[in-house]
Amino acid sequence: MWLLLSPTRLEAPFLQGEPFAFLAWRGLKGPGFVYLETGIGKVNAAMALAAYAARNPVEKALLFGLAGAYPGGPSLGEAVLVEEEVEADLGLKEGLAPLGFPALALGERRYFNRFPLDPGLTGELARGLGLKVAVGLTRDLVSETPEEALALAQRWGASLENMEGAAFARACLALGVRGAELRAISNPAGVREKAHWRTKEALSALARAVRRLLAEEGGARRPPAEGYKAMGIRPS
Repeated sequence: MWLLLSPTRLEAPFLQGEPFAFLAWRGLKGPGFVYLETGIGKVNAAMALAAYAARNPVEKALLFGLAGAYPGGPSLGEAVLVEEEVEADLGLKEGLAPLGFPALALGERRYFNRFPLDPGLTGELARGLGLKVAVGLTRDLVSETPEEALALAQRWGASLENMEGAAFARACLALGVRGAELRAISNPAGVREKAHWRTKEALSALARAVRRLLAEEGGARRPPAEGYKAMGIRPS
């Protein structure tokens, strides 16, 4: 059983199930999955996962959504799995390490600004879905210029930018949840002109990947065509 999470319902028009409410969140229950719409941003993602896991067993969790690509990163419209997330706006520009305070400590392991997703689950999904893996970077304020995006990519060695991944990855580590993250590239990071974005293609890539993932659980159902038409997406 998958716990599926996305920042907004925009990323999940293809999911069908029984609507339900859980505390502050709305969701769906379907064959092989429970889905929650977390809301945008780090706090929302971490709260939704932690609150649900406190009251329900979570076998494995997947955060999926859109992302911006840094120079040299994934192509527009491409879906990738994230193997590690960087929380770039925590501490100094160089992170928490120079201050000596980890964001998370588990036994002898200390995590400062880098949080891995579950390597076994990520590798399994990468092989099964035929997707590449990448390093993600999370911050509350997304890059507003290509120069800002390039500087972040070079400082942290990241390929894509989003607003939730590091919080999800850190929460998974703290809670002992096997977590994976799927992102599809809607735009070049730092480029705000929508003419350069490929949101429809990215949403279609997300749909294909999540449907294949659920098919392996025996829970995939083909979405109604009208659900895609409302989004301007052609189902495949």
